Amino acid sequence: QRVQGRDLAFLMILFAYGTLLDERLRAHKAGRRVAATPATLRGWRRVRLAGSRFLTLRRAPAIVPGAILRIDARAARGIAAWEGPRYQLRPVCVRLANRPCRALVWIAPGGVAASRIQPST
Repeated sequence: QRVQGRDLAFLMILFAYGTLLDERLRAHKAGRRVAATPATLRGWRRVRLAGSRFLTLRRAPAIVPGAILRIDARAARGIAAWEGPRYQLRPVCVRLANRPCRALVWIAPGGVAASRIQPST
């Protein structure tokens, strides 16, 4: 995938596992279309954020389906503003086409067990 010149100054590899998997929502928050490449995150599971309809992650013997987003500074600012102060970026290693890939992921404290959360597509 070719990266445009303006993206070379800043490129974030972000693992999305919840609402950012929705193409229209992702484009709205990022300010442009952002391609998503399927990926998985081992050693974590999705849980519902306490008092919310949104998801977060907790360490567990599980696999989280999601996608890698390659975003520039403008998109990162838009997504960060939407994620809000409860979520913090954490480094993780995901599987992308059966290869490890370092990425960042938004995680918030206060998740509650949610065993029936369906994978997003």
